Amino acid sequence: MPIRAARASLRRMDSDFLIIGGGIAGVSAAARLSELGTVTLLEAEDTLAHHASSRSAALYEPRYGLPPVVELSLASGDFFRAADGILSPRGLLVVGREAERAQFEDEAVGMDLERISAEEARAAVPILRPDVTLAARADHAWDIDTDRLLQGFAREARARGARIVTKARVGAIARDGAGWRVEAGEGYRARILVNAAGAWADGVAALAGVRPLGLVPYRRSMARIPAPGGHDISRWPMIFGVGESWYAKPDAGALIVSPADEDPQEPHDAWADDMVLAEGLARYEEMVTEPVTRLLASWAGLRTFAPDRVLVIGEDPAAPGFFWLAGQGGYGFQTCPAASRLAADLIGGRSPEVPAALVAALSPGRFA
Repeated sequence: MPIRAARASLRRMDSDFLIIGGGIAGVSAAARLSELGTVTLLEAEDTLAHHASSRSAALYEPRYGLPPVVELSLASGDFFRAADGILSPRGLLVVGREAERAQFEDEAVGMDLERISAEEARAAVPILRPDVTLAARADHAWDIDTDRLLQGFAREARARGARIVTKARVGAIARDGAGWRVEAGEGYRARILVNAAGAWADGVAALAGVRPLGLVPYRRSMARIPAPGGHDISRWPMIFGVGESWYAKPDAGALIVSPADEDPQEPHDAWADDMVLAEGLARYEEMVTEPVTRLLASWAGLRTFAPDRVLVIGEDPAAPGFFWLAGQGGYGFQTCPAASRLAADLIGGRSPEVPAALVAALSPGRFA
């Protein structure tokens, strides 16, 4: 039965919509779906956003990613611009050496960057080495207050009566008449099941008897280091090496440096690999004059991608009432306003605000 035709029998279920996953995808979906009916959200951990959503680089850079991702990020812009205190100016800078010019030029075009001189780059980031001769910048990048964004969606959902249940690890899923029954410590039922389980999304599908899509979690490691050379780094842009071989971002008076690693992993509570982190910090040190002398902290998160590295948003073509909201990769926060609105539009039988071609590009039907 199509989702839009299911409304007549919703009152028989515990909730109209049951969301599995309490990261930014699930929580933003809970806020949007609470406009349409009753919502229950299940999160396995003690708190919301325990995994990837709490370990994000927290940047809104709408030109970052493949074309469907960029389109979804741009469609989120109005929400971010209207939201009070969610975005703050950051900017970005891509730097490299002469041997990297071809790839540098491709990235400058693809990300709509302005080429600047090495002197201008060092004026913005004074620790760059003299042999860093390639630089391009953009102002279209902002820090995201991720906790404020997530808690705002959670408050919105709860204000409309949504139940957000933590410590609710899903153990079994089965069809229940025209809907779904989920066991997670207690039993839950709903007409529509929204799979927003991040790295565990394929596992949730398998529990429900739905064909997994081939989603793969990849580890991304981070290190927090003291402000290099004692500089005031508060106004530094986010800095990328060519080919995203590393990146660095100011954060609360310190600098976060990542090797931009992408190592496939099984779903788990990720941690940084010391060797991978050391190799990435070495790539960063090759470009700057200040060595890394100590770490303040290190951690890792899992960025989960579909096989084509584009988000998956839509009802499974072979499982009516099973809705995918997965594969956010590193784009979950910057796409969540438009992604959650699209999910609500599709589930509610409304015409999506985004173009039909984008809806098709995001649909799980593309893997059928």
